[in-house]
Amino acid sequence: MPLGVAAITERAPVIAYLGLGANLGEPAQQVREAVSRLNNADEVEVTRVSSFYRNPPLGPQDQPWYVNAVARVRTRLGPEELLRLLQQIETAMGRERGERWGPRLIDLDLLLYNGEVIFTPDLVVPHPEMHHRVFVLAPLAEIASRAWHPLLHKSAGDLLAELDAADRAALEPLARSELRAESSKQFKSFLSNR
Repeated sequence: MPLGVAAITERAPVIAYLGLGANLGEPAQQVREAVSRLNNADEVEVTRVSSFYRNPPLGPQDQPWYVNAVARVRTRLGPEELLRLLQQIETAMGRERGERWGPRLIDLDLLLYNGEVIFTPDLVVPHPEMHHRVFVLAPLAEIASRAWHPLLHKSAGDLLAELDAADRAALEPLARSELRAESSKQFKSFLSNR
């Protein structure tokens, strides 16, 4: 939702980058729903969303492939408040925390927040594994190739270029036709259940 005029005591808007992913149910639709919920939240405005990418699971291989994307947001929420919002959206969408790197309906991660380095018991920013993950760096570099990793002192584009070529090749951009086909399948399912 567009940010309103700030009162003098309110925090100035900052830029944050969020990772979104899912591999259960209708993953692309769930990522779209998460983006919509983010954009409808108070003090958050989604300003850019990457293409959607399909990639093999990071953890146990006996699970469906993931659909991942990255969103750029403007927000007045502090980093811990933004993390709580992400967790609230995950819970509202049916995520149940279980096996590490296991299958999930939705996964929302705070990747970068205003160029800050944050270490608290509940939050580490930049995301501690983002520089190893093609499914994070490719969509991030697509929408913000110059997004800066404040600990590694490198841009998202540079970090992506450093990843193994085989890892980069395993990432598959979802074609618009695939996204439309998934939406059509959901609509037909909805109609048949009425």
